[in-house]
Amino acid sequence: MKIAAMFADGSGGTVDRPDPQPVDDFVLVKIRSVPMCTEYKGFKGEREQDAAGFGHEAAGEVVAVAQLGRVKVGDRVVVQPQLGCGSCWLCLDGEHIHCQNGRRLPEGQTAGHTYAQYILKPDWLLSSFPEDISYNHAGMACCGLGPTFGAMQKMNVNALDTVMITGMGPVGLGGVINGHYRGAKVIAVESQPFRANLAKELGATAVFDPNDENVLDKVMDLTNGLGVDKAMDCSGASAAHRLMVDALRRKGQACFIGQGGDFPLGASRDMIGKGIGLHGIWHYNLSYFPALIKMISQVGNQLDKFITHQYGMSQVQEAWAQQCTGNAGKVVLDPWA
Repeated sequence: MKIAAMFADGSGGTVDRPDPQPVDDFVLVKIRSVPMCTEYKGFKGEREQDAAGFGHEAAGEVVAVAQLGRVKVGDRVVVQPQLGCGSCWLCLDGEHIHCQNGRRLPEGQTAGHTYAQYILKPDWLLSSFPEDISYNHAGMACCGLGPTFGAMQKMNVNALDTVMITGMGPVGLGGVINGHYRGAKVIAVESQPFRANLAKELGATAVFDPNDENVLDKVMDLTNGLGVDKAMDCSGASAAHRLMVDALRRKGQACFIGQGGDFPLGASRDMIGKGIGLHGIWHYNLSYFPALIKMISQVGNQLDKFITHQYGMSQVQEAWAQQCTGNAGKVVLDPWA
């Protein structure tokens, strides 16, 4: 099979690897759609040697199994990220993303990444979806829509809420879709013009520039001086974390989604005085997948706007270069083109 690679000379392309084989509960999935995440950051950096093995988002078709299990040949599935052990309380509770044990691929197998034509995955980490949903749309159940869906479930976002989302990369843009679907008023915070405009197209009521020294005042003006009900950061920027806390109303809730560094937080001033709730969100509980895939089936037009670029995996260098410009929503690869 072919997998994507970054070469030491700064280019990108594909290399050949042996076709994997199903083993025990590890199922062989033929990948049909690969949503791209932050792998491009490695492409921007300098490399001393070739690198291969990228990606954690995919949708595809089960083509071989080693034993009877939760999926069968022909099933269309979303490939969930990470490899939980499957037996700890976190995995059993649907929170495999936080598994402390992890699991390795079967001995001799290396097909654990999604920038590839095939992948091996335990059957319980494959979520089935119906034929009337395309592979590209189903793939948005990973990082495109998943983290902010999990955050909105955690905070019970609804049509009575005003939600602020900082960072309009693909994860934040997916949050706009999630919030708009739930009927909430969405305030987006983004400085990059392409992404700011896309946020508006996807349903944001307002988009503010985080570099505007009056951005907090503008948020407060839109909320009658009270602040937002719910907030989530998808940028990982410390300044965005601080803005999120400052913009919350009393008894509001916020979710940290973007990986980042430290920021100043006062136990008395912020937490106790305002009575706010802060949560860390990486993914969503797997029990929420039926609700997420149902939403996906109903927001196809939104997803077609969200997916701004599609490439064959043979064009992965061009795809990474496009992501590096910032002028993109979600970018998707076809491993067979």
